[in-house]
Amino acid sequence: MRGDKILVQDKHRRAATEIVRILLPSIMANNGRYAISVGGESGSGKSELAVATAEILEKHRIGALILQQDDYFVYPPRTNDARRREDISNVGPAEVRLDLLDDHAKAIIHGAKTIEKPLVVYQDNRVMNETLPLDGVDVVIIEGTYTTLLENVHSRVFIDQTYEQTRHARLKRNREPSDRFLERVLKIEHDIIFTHRDYADIIVTASFAVIAHTPEAQPCQSFANHRSLSKGVITEANAHRTKI
Repeated sequence: MRGDKILVQDKHRRAATEIVRILLPSIMANNGRYAISVGGESGSGKSELAVATAEILEKHRIGALILQQDDYFVYPPRTNDARRREDISNVGPAEVRLDLLDDHAKAIIHGAKTIEKPLVVYQDNRVMNETLPLDGVDVVIIEGTYTTLLENVHSRVFIDQTYEQTRHARLKRNREPSDRFLERVLKIEHDIIFTHRDYADIIVTASFAVIAHTPEAQPCQSFANHRSLSKGVITEANAHRTKI
């Protein structure tokens, strides 16, 4: 997302180094591109960890590309916030074009030369398209709150922090006004996202320690439900744009 603030710290780099150490044998053994998701609650450090992981991979001469879930929201940020305030039940995975994001992950790991993806311009509250060349990409890192639900990834990293633990980090990013309504949104997201921990191959703790984890479930069934939900929201969004 254009205009986002990403502040990579030593804790992110240490965690990324350990993640790459764990995943490197699988990445090297994989016949083709490798996909990693980085999920967790708002402000947990997903973007920073993704950037740090890409930097460590580059040191191993492994080309990495980052896709941000924030670019795949159906509506741009201020419009999405207004829709939430009109009806808080709009909060959830259906706000995001997870189906498109998963299709792009699939295209990348199957050798696509380019993808055409949405790009959110935060300051202008608009969504444009961009074409990403994929030459030199060996690993795609897909980060965002709901990315653990994606089907077309090889490994899932989950940052195990709650919205209450990440309050300071969220305030530093200053992307959203801090108010009671936002806390209600974050509580709803928490109730959804904390269950995704069960799907992860790697858990990153609140102190950014890294723990290899055996997934307790697969997200496929859950994601199938969210696919239909997000398509319904996309249809509504397209109708709204046509009226405009």
